[in-house]
Amino acid sequence: MTVNGWIQIALFCAVVLALVRPLGGYMARVFSGERTLLSPVLEPVERGLYRLAGIDRTHEQHWLAYATAMLVFHAAGFVLLYALLRLQAVLPLNPDGQGAVAPDLAFNTAASFITNTNWQSYGGETTLSYLSQMLGLTHQNFLSAATGIALAVALVRGFSRASVRTVGSFWVDLTRGTLYLLLPLCVVFTLFLVWQGIPQTLGGAVATTTLEGASQTIAVGPVASQVAIKMLGTNGGGFFNANAAHPLENPTALSNFAQMVSIFAIGAALTNLFGRSVGRERQGWAILAAMAVLFLAGIAITYGAESAGSPVLNALGLPGGNMEGKEVRFGIVASALFAVVTTAASCGAVNAMHDSFTALGGMIPLINMELGEIVVGGVGAGLYGMLVFVIVTIFVAGLMVGRTPEYLGKKIEAREVKMAMLAILCLPLMLLGGTALATVVAAGLAGPANAGPHGFSEILYAFTSAAANNGSAFGGLAANTTFYNTTLAAGMLVGRFFVIVPALAIAGALAAKKTVPASSGTFPTDGGLFVGLLVGVILIVGGLTFFPALALGPIVEHLAGGLGQTFAAGG
Repeated sequence: MTVNGWIQIALFCAVVLALVRPLGGYMARVFSGERTLLSPVLEPVERGLYRLAGIDRTHEQHWLAYATAMLVFHAAGFVLLYALLRLQAVLPLNPDGQGAVAPDLAFNTAASFITNTNWQSYGGETTLSYLSQMLGLTHQNFLSAATGIALAVALVRGFSRASVRTVGSFWVDLTRGTLYLLLPLCVVFTLFLVWQGIPQTLGGAVATTTLEGASQTIAVGPVASQVAIKMLGTNGGGFFNANAAHPLENPTALSNFAQMVSIFAIGAALTNLFGRSVGRERQGWAILAAMAVLFLAGIAITYGAESAGSPVLNALGLPGGNMEGKEVRFGIVASALFAVVTTAASCGAVNAMHDSFTALGGMIPLINMELGEIVVGGVGAGLYGMLVFVIVTIFVAGLMVGRTPEYLGKKIEAREVKMAMLAILCLPLMLLGGTALATVVAAGLAGPANAGPHGFSEILYAFTSAAANNGSAFGGLAANTTFYNTTLAAGMLVGRFFVIVPALAIAGALAAKKTVPASSGTFPTDGGLFVGLLVGVILIVGGLTFFPALALGPIVEHLAGGLGQTFAAGG
């Protein structure tokens, strides 16, 4: 590790922190229906969309109606995206003549993009047409991200309202999140990325001659617009197979830094929206502080492990940092930081191959996802995931002092705790269940490229990424098979909607409760003690659930590496 490396990490944290209040304040005004700088231009568009869809923006929904609208909307999106992928060969905007996507791959991809997972079992530039990339994937990038934000706002209303039966309107929240937040930010960010050298064209692939005189075909397309929303919306699906490691998707150190900041920007600012909405901004800062503790611990371990290099080479007297699988233009620190950011934020974009990280360096991205990606997390998903853990923490604190737990004046009772545990337990159900299945059936064992614990880590990472709706790939796993396409798709769907529905049920239950005035026995939830307890509960729940699986994968691989043992492909 170097001073320069830590300066880069500190600069990243400072820029993200500087964006929290202004962006959080802007979102608070947007979702409360207040006037903003963009209202003169966008409000007529918003009203027109409501008229076209027959939506009354003053009509709010019960949590069950809110959830039903969200589920129906995503079911329709799934069908349309699946049909588009299957029919792309006969549809326009296909200059490279891409054929129809196979049924199991189309099913996996449709599930992936409607759940904000963006897992890709294919190479985008060799599989999808421009129409599929734009109308299918980029379109869903906006809608799935806006859905996550809308659901977080609905849960926030549960905490901020009292004695009401509604949590807002899904259609209004979805529209405002897309129109006032994601679209304007993406227009600006797309122009920045084009300036950095990312292509944005409807022209076909470019044929060129290399310096050695060989012919080469370079895939291009509407790349910058997809990269902008994949980062800001924490989607992660790349236009190219190499994702953010591709020079036409992430060409410079500046574009790399900006993409990392954009991954965290909205998710971090939503904590400020929460604080403003409940009338206690310090509550938002406390939640962000808990996220920051987990993030900084993760980057310290990952950066340290990658800087130390391979224990096998170190044991042979060949010390040095681990540059395998990393781009020279980014180096160790920017690659390690990107890996932690993208898995902490449910983004899934990668600028280095995690399969080539050291055992401990690759373990932290796994842990980030296994904790539920609440370390900032996906846009919206990170906040409502963290608030679920807040409820569990408050319940534990109440048990410790022998009184009914309460948070922000709302008593936390059996219904809320049950819904919170349902949301937490669906992740290990699909993650560990899918991994166990893949390690005992022939179709699953045919996937990993490596033997031993590293091969186990490749399988574990895939199901973790799917169930946590991250979408990043460890690498080394042949996942484009019927077995993996279907099982990973199931993990994505359960990991998304079996968290969302309980979270909305919590929102509805809390909104209906009366606000109880704070008393001398009320546990303060905006200080260091609460932050420490929250972090402790998250780590204990995660450790008890996932440590055995980690012990079979990265931990034993690290210990074996110190003894000089490696796990080569095929043996």
